[in-house]
Amino acid sequence: MAKITFTASTTNRIDKILTDYFKTQPTPFSRTKMQELITAGQVQVNDQVVRANSLGKIGDKIIIELPEPKVSVLTPMAMLLTILYENEYLMVIDKPNNLVVHPAPGHQNDTLVSALLAHDVDWSTVSGEQRPGIVHRIDRQTTGVLVIAKNDVVHQQLQEQIQTKQLQRRYLALVHGQITEKRAKIDAPIGRDPNNRKKMTVTAKNSKKAVTNILVIERFNDYTYIECELETGRTHQIRVHLKYINHPIVGDPLYGISADKKESFGQYLHAYQLTFVHPITKQFLTITATLPQEFEQRLAILRAKG
Repeated sequence: MAKITFTASTTNRIDKILTDYFKTQPTPFSRTKMQELITAGQVQVNDQVVRANSLGKIGDKIIIELPEPKVSVLTPMAMLLTILYENEYLMVIDKPNNLVVHPAPGHQNDTLVSALLAHDVDWSTVSGEQRPGIVHRIDRQTTGVLVIAKNDVVHQQLQEQIQTKQLQRRYLALVHGQITEKRAKIDAPIGRDPNNRKKMTVTAKNSKKAVTNILVIERFNDYTYIECELETGRTHQIRVHLKYINHPIVGDPLYGISADKKESFGQYLHAYQLTFVHPITKQFLTITATLPQEFEQRLAILRAKG
């Protein structure tokens, strides 16, 4: 059992307090699930087992015992990967569109992880059994450069470079509207959207610092082609920040305009360049992935229109 302790910030029924609390957490639970746990005696208020309709007050100490999540067995799946760089310590790939990086609801064995398991490699274990080798991730519809570690020492050193900003990540994006500035910095904290657990949003509540730098490459009548460089690595950071400044990414199904949901390609966001110091050889590496053909064709059409 995983035990969570927090202090009630409102006065309400215990099941409602629990449901509201978990709305702000990475894994929300329904009110029905909370009631089941209360009935099973897995919730205490001020060290006393309670009922679902018991009243909780501001300042009450609430302890909840959550069952450990079931660990799914991963199945290797042969998949053609575009490898941009590889040696005995790490691999850098060009992730294709619509490929989920690691297991998630609805995607268990059709992920990059399953493809990695089909290789005869002992991937790093730092990120857990469900994410062998995965140092960082990009969204399902985001294409481009991704580095994967083959042992724990390399993994930890790459993560340290991310934290100290030695590892630099640059993206290319096509966004709605014209961005008038040549360069811009978006410094806006990001947290989970309290109204939709699948989304993130710019908010001062339960958030983390997030910084994205933008460079305009090309402007069209109703679109702008830009480069984005991350200073931090929050979930959906670029997508959330660009929506925040009213220039959502074209084709973004979650943060874009309603018409974007009809885009067959998906979102026009490409992780085109990764720069880091090789943890073992100390070589300074810059790995670049070319734009997907669909992205290039979209730009060609916009250029032809003027």
